Amino acid sequence: MDTPGEINLTGTSNDVARWIWKTLVPKSGQAPFVQAEILRAIEKLRWEAQNNGNINWDDRFEMLADYIEERLVSQPCFDAAAKASIREDLNRLRGFTPVNDAEDAADLAAHGPYVEDDLYDRLTEHLIVYCRSHPQLIPHVADPKQYR
Repeated sequence: MDTPGEINLTGTSNDVARWIWKTLVPKSGQAPFVQAEILRAIEKLRWEAQNNGNINWDDRFEMLADYIEERLVSQPCFDAAAKASIREDLNRLRGFTPVNDAEDAADLAAHGPYVEDDLYDRLTEHLIVYCRSHPQLIPHVADPKQYR
């Protein structure tokens, strides 16, 4: 199948995200387009927290968070409040207390790996705003240091 020239923006935000995932995100490795790589990064962060409790967290996961932040926060399609929301959400993901370091269940719930969907869904919503502002596919140059 040939790669489309732009993102299919038909339907809801969930429809757009699902299309990006199915059409542009490869089964393994980095995505060939910025819009798809942002979604891949969001989902990698979600998977690691929800399925592994961030046990594998390392500087490559930090790179994923940095990639999302650098690509989204620099965009004029976001107002100051949206940019602050993106930064706050990514800082929450970065600033977790490892499961084994939590003092108790309350500490883990408040500061442990973020496992609820709302934060990841919010980042995905920001991605869709970005996609609506940039429907043409933007090539992503794979970073050889990124193995996540």
